[in-house]
Amino acid sequence: MSGTSAPAVLAVVGAGPRATGLLERIAANAPELWDGARALHIHLIDPHPPGPGRIWRHEQSGLLRMNSMAEDVTMFTDESSTVEGPVRPGPSLAEWAAQFSGRGPRHAPYAEPTDPEVLAELRALDPADFPTRRAQSAYLDWVFRRVLTELPPSVTVEWHRTTATSVTGPPDGPQQVRLDGRDAPLTADLVVLAQGHIGAEPAAEHRAFAGFARRHGRFHLPPEFSADADLSGLRPGEHVLLRGFGLAFVDLMSLLTEGRGGRFRTRPDGSLHYLPSGREPVLHVGSRRGVPYHSKTRYRLQGPRPALPRYFGPGAVDALLAEDRPLDLRRDVWPLMAKEIGYGHYHELFHAHPGRTALPWADFAGAYDRLGWYDLEMTQLVASAVPDPADRLDFEALDRPLDGLAFASPDAFQDHLRTYIARDVARSENPQFSADLGAFLALLSLYGQLPRLVESGRLTARSVAEQLDGWWQGFFSFLASGPPGFRLRQLLALSEAGVVRFLGADVRIAADESTGTFTATSPTVPGHTTRATALIEAYLPGPSLDRTEDPLLRDLHRSGSLAEEVVRDPAFTHRSGLLTVSPTDGRLVDPSLGAPHPRRVALGAPTNSRAVAAFARPRTDSPGFRQNDAVARALLRALAEVSPAADHTSVAV
Repeated sequence: MSGTSAPAVLAVVGAGPRATGLLERIAANAPELWDGARALHIHLIDPHPPGPGRIWRHEQSGLLRMNSMAEDVTMFTDESSTVEGPVRPGPSLAEWAAQFSGRGPRHAPYAEPTDPEVLAELRALDPADFPTRRAQSAYLDWVFRRVLTELPPSVTVEWHRTTATSVTGPPDGPQQVRLDGRDAPLTADLVVLAQGHIGAEPAAEHRAFAGFARRHGRFHLPPEFSADADLSGLRPGEHVLLRGFGLAFVDLMSLLTEGRGGRFRTRPDGSLHYLPSGREPVLHVGSRRGVPYHSKTRYRLQGPRPALPRYFGPGAVDALLAEDRPLDLRRDVWPLMAKEIGYGHYHELFHAHPGRTALPWADFAGAYDRLGWYDLEMTQLVASAVPDPADRLDFEALDRPLDGLAFASPDAFQDHLRTYIARDVARSENPQFSADLGAFLALLSLYGQLPRLVESGRLTARSVAEQLDGWWQGFFSFLASGPPGFRLRQLLALSEAGVVRFLGADVRIAADESTGTFTATSPTVPGHTTRATALIEAYLPGPSLDRTEDPLLRDLHRSGSLAEEVVRDPAFTHRSGLLTVSPTDGRLVDPSLGAPHPRRVALGAPTNSRAVAAFARPRTDSPGFRQNDAVARALLRALAEVSPAADHTSVAV
């Protein structure tokens, strides 16, 4: 390697799984695209450890778990990946964990986790288990260390354990990245923003509730990452309203029950019984739907895996865009998406459980291909081919299970919802209902197609705001991002013990100045009001550039150097709170340039690429891996062409 040329320098802000995945793709593509005669130095900037980053750091409660099975988590490309660069397979979390019990081969660089609890968990981990977040932290730490060994000698990585506070520099020159607590900035040829999920300052509604809580000596928690939340202000026996019934609620439920010394015991029939510690508050939970997210399935497909996508792939998107007219998600796009999910469902039902169908698969599939999802003939086809309504896919019933229901008393509703939850858990763990998994896999295949519709500008602004970022995102999370079954069995035990109470659907929260209490009402139990002295917003903070907690994004936003995604049409304007990036290479759109900034890139959660996950289920051609590969190749080409920066100041870690 020649020492006559100054090294190229890349600064990556954020060192979590998104940055790790990008590094893996840089390592994979470097043999083709990087001339080893010139050095490349990569700065990673993050106060949290490389690999896990903030969200998956080891230093969080051991009670917190993933909502994915160990066999369904990977950071590596595989035979399904349609990347331009080389495919480099690697172990899933389950395959990596198997080495510690001798059930699988060792994976270099081999090192046992130093936390004895994590090591014990990995040794006992079944592929169908839902691991702790600490186990995932150990896996991500190993992935990062493996990636370092795969980089060529000309590429080096340096971690700065601090926060990036600003980035400045002209589009045709080096970029200056300032770090918290450091006087001298880093100088880099290119900068990648990969901060992952970012917190936000409370919105106006939450600030009003916080002010009420201060005036009356009450407790209020705005949207927050559960692992970071300070719950110490909640008193034993205190009545708490929780708005939100998804994964954030499940985490909070665990922290406020087992986390306070309570214990679950298994009865002879397999159900759970909760033994309180006496330190728990009483949790009253409600949401728009009024029910928890659907339990994750814990079985595999019984039939062959279908080729997906079939009805909502790139060709279908091309056809929609070719119509050259404004598109409405529910009217124009959802019927194709619904048909895709339905295909996954019925493909598994017909192949794995043919005794519950009344037509040969070929006959059903031929007719299904020709019909639209909402055609009367489709309804008749399904009714004739699938005799049991429990085997048919009914999106409306799935989406709003409490619609049209009202209960005379809170206790009557508690009984109803416990029955609903018990049935949901039983179905999710019974392979006789594996068609649900077929629908789930088809659901996952949809996400890679949606960004093109937004980027095209054809979706109406109201459709993006109310349907894509509103209804669709909530529906997807409700069906696909639910907790493992054991969490819902715990919820049932807590309900029976009186520690958790259900509020109902379309819950409304208010503050009563006369009594100094928060109140909750729901049409599910008409005329009933629940009062509490604490309120928790049990969901994650949404994207917001105006209120972001990230100092670098805040600085860029205030200086006018980044563009918030704004979708407009004559009737409506939608500000998503997301960064606008170039769809092909992730370059950050800079309003002052009127174009993407040639030296700044942004990836992941804060961008309008929308829900491109940092890790994925194996053999699903992950959109996140495709994006990482495309961006890594673009970075390597750009770094190879850029003139060496005049002064690359390296700050000691």
